[in-house]
Amino acid sequence: MRVLIAGANGKIGQHLVRLMAASPHTARAMVRKPEQAAALEKLGAAETVVGDLEQDCTHALKDCDAVVFTAGSGPHTGPEKTIDVDQDGAIRLIDSARAAGVKRFLMVSSMRADRPENAPEKLHHYLRAKHKADEHLRASGLDFTLVRPGPLTNDPGTGKVELAARLDRTGSIPREDVAAVLLATLDADNSIHQSFDLLSGDYGIAESLSRL
Repeated sequence: MRVLIAGANGKIGQHLVRLMAASPHTARAMVRKPEQAAALEKLGAAETVVGDLEQDCTHALKDCDAVVFTAGSGPHTGPEKTIDVDQDGAIRLIDSARAAGVKRFLMVSSMRADRPENAPEKLHHYLRAKHKADEHLRASGLDFTLVRPGPLTNDPGTGKVELAARLDRTGSIPREDVAAVLLATLDADNSIHQSFDLLSGDYGIAESLSRL
């Protein structure tokens, strides 16, 4: 598959580009600035394309088979930027993918985005934006998977995770492991129309996905 990675210059995106280079899939890395392209090509991106999620990115989807949305403003930005990127940017790309006939769409969301009202108040605007984008994807008719990782770390990946429709525990997960789960999810047909929380755990990624 040729896969558009939205947010390729982010930390999860960079891991995914590198991992995808050793897989049968081809990464098209979407960047906001042309000068970001060289570093991603060095990581293994087969193609780069300039696109801004706050604008129309239909051109970036040409000849793609799937999208991985791992872009985000982060939980510490103001509500306006969070809505522009995490909510409206995601919704815009979902609609563009549907119009372009790109059926497979993986969304990196966040634990508790399915129940933002239960989160600490400082995260409400971030999780509400994620929730609206997630619900739009659910209703889109695309072959979606919603991946909701817990708190992210920059530790090396372990390849050991726990995932389920809901994990009622605390924890964290390395960004490298999130990227590895995203790559494996592209080939996991049983993950289509599924949503799951994701934390570090005791099981291999393939085994964990097989239990969905």
